[in-house]
Amino acid sequence: MRALVRETRLSPDDFVYPLFVCEGEGVRREIASMPGAFNLSIDELVKEVEAARRVGVNSVILFGVPDDKDAVGSEAYAEDGITQRAIRAVKRELKDVLVIADNCLCEYTDHGHCGVIEDGEVLNDPTLDLLARTAVSQAQAGADIIAPSNMMDGFVIAIREALDESGFEHIPIMSYAVKYASGFYGPFREAAGSTPQFGDRRGYQMDPANSREAMREAELDYEQGADMLMVKPALPYLDIIRAVRERFDLPIAAYQVSGEYAMIKAAGRLGWIDEERVALETLTSIKRAGSDIILTYFARELAQRLT
Repeated sequence: MRALVRETRLSPDDFVYPLFVCEGEGVRREIASMPGAFNLSIDELVKEVEAARRVGVNSVILFGVPDDKDAVGSEAYAEDGITQRAIRAVKRELKDVLVIADNCLCEYTDHGHCGVIEDGEVLNDPTLDLLARTAVSQAQAGADIIAPSNMMDGFVIAIREALDESGFEHIPIMSYAVKYASGFYGPFREAAGSTPQFGDRRGYQMDPANSREAMREAELDYEQGADMLMVKPALPYLDIIRAVRERFDLPIAAYQVSGEYAMIKAAGRLGWIDEERVALETLTSIKRAGSDIILTYFARELAQRLT
């Protein structure tokens, strides 16, 4: 009877599987603070994407973990950058998998910030040029969707114009429209090696106390041509997901971030909670709040359970 009258249903089709790709061959290095998640070399990445597809997960988002970093994150937009090579490999072997490319510089800069630095400050407009170059290089490699996560002012319009001018009018943008300055990002920074070397990112990420500001941020990205809007993190901001869902008629995404995943994993391993049950309950709450798309590290693990 519960199944007959259920209002909210999870499906593997709802999931986007975040994956970290690194240099090397045969590398499958577990991330200490994210049990069950790995830094993967390109050959292992393709295997992981194929395994996810077999259980019904057809969408992935890729984060590059380069060996070489510099002040301007040049590996982010290099033709032979780690992410560009990974996109080509996945699309060559698994043409029907949807590949989303995260668009940011923090994984590629030696200082760990999301943009160009001058006198200890992140420069917005020079950063936009590099993000636009990154988006075009990702599209050229075969990315199906560009997902800018950097929170620079005007990032959506800069990327949209660059894609259009390069013949990629058909490539949609999934904007990290509402991205809070959260304490839940710690494990990701370990995985991507992107911890800021000085200061923090609160200057260009949102205050967790603000909700009206979230609507302004989402409105700006909507007006600039974003095709999908994302809220990040997910569970602490279910009210924001609901508000964005009610305000905009675009597909809404939510990112169950590394810290959310790590807490469930840790408590499950200690026997304090039923890990699978809690994971499904939190994902259901994210869907119930109004998210059409859920980025989650549980994607492959739970997909078979759902089907």
